[in-house]
Amino acid sequence: MKKLMIAATTALAVMAGSAQAQDRDLRIAFDVPYEPFEYRSDDGELTGFEVELAEAMCEEMQANCEFVIQAWDGMIPGLLARKFDLIMSSMSITEERAERVNFSEPYYITPGGWFARDNFNTDVTNMDAMADKTVGVQRGTTMDTYVTENMGGTVNIKRYTTAEDMVLDLEGQRLDVVFVDYPVGEQTILNREGFKEVGEPVKLGQGVGVAMRKRDRDLTKEVNAALKTLKEDGTYDDIMKKYFSYDIKI
Repeated sequence: MKKLMIAATTALAVMAGSAQAQDRDLRIAFDVPYEPFEYRSDDGELTGFEVELAEAMCEEMQANCEFVIQAWDGMIPGLLARKFDLIMSSMSITEERAERVNFSEPYYITPGGWFARDNFNTDVTNMDAMADKTVGVQRGTTMDTYVTENMGGTVNIKRYTTAEDMVLDLEGQRLDVVFVDYPVGEQTILNREGFKEVGEPVKLGQGVGVAMRKRDRDLTKEVNAALKTLKEDGTYDDIMKKYFSYDIKI
């Protein structure tokens, strides 16, 4: 009888744990639009590489996930203010950010790329030639940090809240060149007539990870376990191939 009671108690505990996992709510923040990582389709649905990866991750974790749209420069403040629980919006892992948040293991890495109009023929690595050129970056990104540290005082840096606004200014000839996450430039600039890639891509940071609050150590472990499973069972590759013609795995 005692063994039966223990078994029944264990079974109830497992069932309760499973139900708790299923009922847990998590809010995940994205900066939209940032194609191909997160953007709205023609019918208004939120989609993209990271959106689909987040959906698969939530299913693996047995969590009910709500997606929150958040401007990039408010990402970490919003996380710390508990407006959402995770950031899954192409956030590069840096030492400075890691002092404020926990990161998952990196789940992709892509370089920054230089993009300009067809008539731009300046060598972006030649600081004499780049003097007084206007360079567009998205505020608070690793691309912003790179241009500020390596070209500040030589070029005019114009910072944008969204990549979309930056591309519009490049198209409107208010910028000479932009430095942006390579896949974003590839899919939002190169598909427009009259634009090209200039210079060589630049590898930045340690890769991109899911950001969480420092206190959420157990959640960090769960996210890492879920991402590991998705990579091992082929789900990650299936999603990646829908959006990229090259391997972005770190």
